[in-house]
Amino acid sequence: MKNFLVHNDKIKQEMLKDIGISSIEDLFRQIPQQAKMTSLELENPLSEMETQKTIKKIANKNKTDYVSFFGGGAYNKFIPACISQVANRFEFLTAYTPYQPEISQGTLQVMYEFQTMICRITGMDISNATVYDGATACAEALLMAVRISKKDKALISSKLNPKYLEVVKTYCWASNIEIELFDAIPQDTKDYACIMIQNPDFYGEITEIKKTETLLIVCTNLSALAIIEPPKEADIVTGDVQTLGIPMAFGGPYAGFIACKEKFMRQLPGRLAGRTVDAEGNPAYCLTIQTREQHIKREKATSNICSNQALMGLCATLYLTLMGEKGFTQASYLSAKNAHDLSKKLAEKGIPTLNKQFFNEFVIEVENSDKFLKNLKENGILGGIKLDNKKILVAATEMNSKEDIDSYINNI
Repeated sequence: MKNFLVHNDKIKQEMLKDIGISSIEDLFRQIPQQAKMTSLELENPLSEMETQKTIKKIANKNKTDYVSFFGGGAYNKFIPACISQVANRFEFLTAYTPYQPEISQGTLQVMYEFQTMICRITGMDISNATVYDGATACAEALLMAVRISKKDKALISSKLNPKYLEVVKTYCWASNIEIELFDAIPQDTKDYACIMIQNPDFYGEITEIKKTETLLIVCTNLSALAIIEPPKEADIVTGDVQTLGIPMAFGGPYAGFIACKEKFMRQLPGRLAGRTVDAEGNPAYCLTIQTREQHIKREKATSNICSNQALMGLCATLYLTLMGEKGFTQASYLSAKNAHDLSKKLAEKGIPTLNKQFFNEFVIEVENSDKFLKNLKENGILGGIKLDNKKILVAATEMNSKEDIDSYINNI
């Protein structure tokens, strides 16, 4: 147990010396003095009843009744109440990961069903049981393509979600992978490990996907695939499942997915659940195609840091189960209809939409982005994401009523 003892002063000094500083205080010297706390200055302790009243009073200062037209990777979608009721059951909420399949059959079955649903939506042969989020899904997919192709250069669309792109850049920097951004796919791509695009892209534009001479990775919006053709020309499909029953929640937790063609199965990172039969011939579920560092030699692992978001995957599975194919399609249709209705009404007010074709998200051009969004916010509307001084990314979902759209138009 000696390896788990608290560091003594000698060890601390050796560690500080190795990183080139003399004291622990030096670690925090970059923090401005005015930002440091000198004391907690706590008030006198309160009873539980008094604490509840105080907390509620503080919480009431939050304004949570805004009408949201935010997008850019997080969308205000309808979430059936049943999802939280099931996902919060202790069997799911308190379980970490199903390392012992024989006692995790429920979780494993959910993972298996999740994978099946993702494959049906994306048109791919196989899917993993989630990774951290859409950003890491893109990064892991790119590393996957590098392993398959044995090449260390990649082409990435400049219209990929900027947050995703930053994560991809970090992964590539650490793995010595050279990346090049493009607006239009170059003619000659055979020297690259892969091409990564987003469709619909970060700005909402839907583009035609064509087969390329190298591996094609498509980051997509699962809800969009309810009404547009899945990217069957892709070799790998990635994205986030936030639109499937997961609240915006200040940016997380969400869950990403990676789906691919069957021939790339053994390069697919993350967990994969499989269905088999037990000794008595009854259906049984287990973890299969073990590509994780916890199951095989680390140098052979497809990823040393990816994990799965089983609880978020459960929410997505419950959402698709409760909505059904018809409900899933209807919610996506309403999102698209509301977005196009808003775009049309904005055009009538002299505010053009810059997209040629889009699903539920589009870019508008105004005279002053800050003033435009401020006017809306003062009237209880989150009008979109500022891209620059004149451009704003606007999204609509099934949650935006006709009254919401009219209010948007009347307050600009």
